[in-house]
Amino acid sequence: MELTLVIFSYLGILNVSLFIVMGYDKSQAVKRNRRISEKTIWMLACAGGALGGFAGMEIFRHKTKHTSFKVGMPLLVFVQAGFILWVLLF
Repeated sequence: MELTLVIFSYLGILNVSLFIVMGYDKSQAVKRNRRISEKTIWMLACAGGALGGFAGMEIFRHKTKHTSFKVGMPLLVFVQAGFILWVLLF
């Protein structure tokens, strides 16, 4: 199996997973039920799911008042996109 396919499969699964987690956490917040910890969300984002996290923030309007998420998630998307470009080009 080609390494590029493995990397993109990993990133795709991780991003979809974090997007779902953001939606689930938002629904739990509205219901005032048990939530997903911010630490877990950041771990998934740092592992490669930042784009899914950012999309979840925007679509579900979740964590948008937290400065760490408003600034950190787009920054992490930028860093991860740079890494992907680096892997593809070199």
